[in-house]
Formats: sequence, C-alpha cells, structure tokens
Amino acid sequence: MFIRTESFKEFIRFYPIVTSIIAINIVLYLLTVLPILPTNWLMAHFAGINIYIMQGELWRLVTPIFMHSGFAHLLFNCFSLVLFGPPLERAIGKGRFLLVYFLAGIGANIATLILEPLTYIHVGASGAIYGIFGFFIAIIVYRRDLLSQQNTQLILAITVIGVIMTFLQANVNVIAHLFGLLAGFLTGSAMIKTKLKAGYGATRPTNQWKSSARRLKGVPLSTILIFGGIILLAIIGLLSR
Repeated sequence: MFIRTESFKEFIRFYPIVTSIIAINIVLYLLTVLPILPTNWLMAHFAGINIYIMQGELWRLVTPIFMHSGFAHLLFNCFSLVLFGPPLERAIGKGRFLLVYFLAGIGANIATLILEPLTYIHVGASGAIYGIFGFFIAIIVYRRDLLSQQNTQLILAITVIGVIMTFLQANVNVIAHLFGLLAGFLTGSAMIKTKLKAGYGATRPTNQWKSSARRLKGVPLSTILIFGGIILLAIIGLLSR
C-alpha cells in the first residue's frame, strides 16, 4: 500500500494532487534559495507569523503549508507525501484528498495562532501530513475492513511514534502536529460516517484499498527493501526535526 511501484509518468497520472503539492513545495523552495527574488522575500510574505495574521494577513494560515525552512525540511516532507499521500488520494478521490490536506494544514495553523505567542513563526507541511495520518486513524476506527492488518499496524505505529517524538524533539511545532492529526481524524470521521449513513457499501472501497496489496505480488524483493528504507528515512526525518 505504501510502496510505490509506478513509473514517474504513472505517478503523475494516478496522483495529480500529491504531485501538484510536491511541485509547489519544490518551486517555492527554489525561489527562496535562488537569486531570483530579494533575500527572504518569500519567507517574509508567506511564512506563518502570528502577529501579522492577527493584523489581517489571513493568507498566512494557508501559505506556510507550502513553505520550508531548508532542503532537509523539504526533502522529508516531500518523501512523506510520496509515501503516504497516494493511497489516500486514490481511495477518497482528488477533491476529498485536497479538502483533507487543507483542512488539516489550516486547522494546525489556526491552533498555532491561538496557542502560540504572537511572535511565533512557522513553516512546513507537517500539520497537513499529520492530517493524512489522522484520516487513516479514522479509517481504522470506523472501517478497519478497508485496511490489511499489516497496514493498520504500520499506521498505528507511525502515529504513536510521531506523537511521542513531537514532545521529545526540539524546534518542532507541537501544536501543528497534534491539531493537524486531530483535524485529519475529524475530517475522516465525518466523511466515513456520511458515506455509511448514505448506504456506502464496503465492496468498492475495499477493492480500492486491497488492490494496492495485490499489486505487490511479483515485485522484486530488492524493490520492496529499497522503498522500505525510504519509508524509514521519511518517518525518521518527519519525526526527528
């Protein structure tokens, strides 16, 4: 489920929203490091700075989701999107995935605004990415039949480790992580409950989720090991910043 076996062109075609988000992240990062715009212009205008948000610059509740403070920050967040975003985008659709991503990211930034000092500055997609984890937790709670036992255990382990590491690591926006996770869970719960009330059957989505497991049959062990290593690096990078 979390191992990508598509070609680059297939990845773009199958997961256009994840691809677009990653592309925006990369472009904005390049604009911050290349001598195209004045030094720190993008950060000054688009980073989440609480005092400026309170003064009416509400776009700063959205733009920090796409800004990153360094190459490692960008790299690990993009790795996380490549690994954990595609299964959710394929399962719930482009529009709903985009809604989940923005609600989690914006919710994390609003919580940061409310609970952190006015001088607090923040950037990064971690709140939105934790929202993806939160959505998976909602699936486990309400529709565990849509996930294999192995994927369920992996998601639970990542989430638990992520929450623990959030409190242990320095320079981490604890509020964004926790409230991004909560926003993703609540959004997922609402979507799943709505589908259940509307008589949404288990057959179609079950096939969508389990098709990922079937596609792994015949994949070389070396490929699985390589992607397993990438997943591990992404998790370590996301949780240890």
